[in-house]
Amino acid sequence: MGIEEFPSEKFIPVGISKDGTYGKISEKGRGYFRDAMLRFRKNRSSVAAAYIILFLVLFALFSPIISPYGINDKDTVYTGFPPYLEKASWLPLGLFDGGTVRTGQSEAQLAALRAIGEETGMDPVIKIKDREETVTKFRGEERRTVTYALRVNKYYEVGIMFRVMSPEEFLRIQEYQNKTGLQIIYPYTDRAIIGAAAASPNVWYRVSDTKGTPLLDSDGELIPAYSTDKSTEGAPYNSIRIEGDDGELIYSRQKSGAVECRVCYYNYYIFQNGHPPTFPLGTNSLGQDLFSAIGIGARFSLLFALIVSALNLIIGTVYGAVQGYYGGTVDLVLDRAADILSGMPFIVVATLFQLHLASRVGTVGSFLFAFVLTGWIGMAALTRKQFYRFKGREFVLAARTLGASDRRLMVRHIFPNAIGTLITSCALIIPGVISSETTFSYLGIINLSEFAGTSLGTLMSQGQTSMTTSPHAMLFPALYFSLLLISFNLFGNGLRDAFDPRVRGAEDL
Repeated sequence: MGIEEFPSEKFIPVGISKDGTYGKISEKGRGYFRDAMLRFRKNRSSVAAAYIILFLVLFALFSPIISPYGINDKDTVYTGFPPYLEKASWLPLGLFDGGTVRTGQSEAQLAALRAIGEETGMDPVIKIKDREETVTKFRGEERRTVTYALRVNKYYEVGIMFRVMSPEEFLRIQEYQNKTGLQIIYPYTDRAIIGAAAASPNVWYRVSDTKGTPLLDSDGELIPAYSTDKSTEGAPYNSIRIEGDDGELIYSRQKSGAVECRVCYYNYYIFQNGHPPTFPLGTNSLGQDLFSAIGIGARFSLLFALIVSALNLIIGTVYGAVQGYYGGTVDLVLDRAADILSGMPFIVVATLFQLHLASRVGTVGSFLFAFVLTGWIGMAALTRKQFYRFKGREFVLAARTLGASDRRLMVRHIFPNAIGTLITSCALIIPGVISSETTFSYLGIINLSEFAGTSLGTLMSQGQTSMTTSPHAMLFPALYFSLLLISFNLFGNGLRDAFDPRVRGAEDL
């Protein structure tokens, strides 16, 4: 029987599997990029880094949109305040309760905090963490001193503030109170009764000394010290009143043609903004919302790094391709030119450009030019190596024999074989650019606030000034910055291993 007489279905291609048995060979081949992707997926750290990068990018894109604040929204009272979300303040570990720890608080200080809660209905004391009693002897007498460690809601702790406003605004607040039932304006205090303690707007009760120690009645309750002197009233008050007020108390005082009154700042904030304080990551020393500020700063860092990486890829690949393909004198001359540029310290170049070029092309333009001036040299050297590696291969010689031009050989035959390595190099350039940009803005060499609003380096620099009182202002920008750099480096390392042609098919062995 001749070969032509056998039916085609009898000819089934087979191959040896891992266990040594024969099996059917897949008819579909595996391309280079598909093969690289399969290897990349097996690198768990790189895959995890890719997901983290995706999360960080989405955060940068959407956090300024989600946040009710812009970069120019700055509150002069809530500066350096911890994370706070009114509807999530019940979560464990005090994640969003706006709390901070106050140590060494005396009984008078605890009573003053409790008094804020009694007047406004918002108790600043979240929890008494510790109580310590010490006994000292003075002139033969024992004195007992009690101190507390408290967790306090800083937003409630602000309590009442003095506010000077126009009669028109005073009227608008009254109308808002009538509409919502939210008490913003509180009765004015009688300074003649309170004395020196009246300097604090939160002292609304009688005191026993100049330190503001509350004076209690026979039932242990605070004794109000509100003013009833109508002659000092700044403007008529026809709105909701506190419990127990039958119309005798005054709610404002005359002040140079304006009205001074005591307002609950938390509720006053709601009146001004239409919502309670909403700071998932707290505020910085300027009173900016860190949640949106980090996103705005990261947007610029990522976009800037991508632009620099793309420009370095274009310039470096063209420069390196010419070097590697033609070699000889061309390579020698171009290589010496690159050596001269690479000898320039980047920090010196960037600083000089900021001093002399920024006035013409802007801060960002001069900074970008500083990166591009020398940033492509590494990419050019890598491209040069790849072209030297592949230009003598058989497939290139065959194409040249068939009449392919130099341009076609470079673009269609050599460059595709080097693209994997170049892509990996681009991925590794991005964290370097972000690190340099953040470092320069952190040190104050460049100021990106006018162009980008803010940057991660600027936020960390601002947070450094309040590390002891508001550590979160430094922690969150630094955490975002660290995750970004670590993830990009792990991601780039995974790409480097995946695009390495020497290990192609190794996982099938």
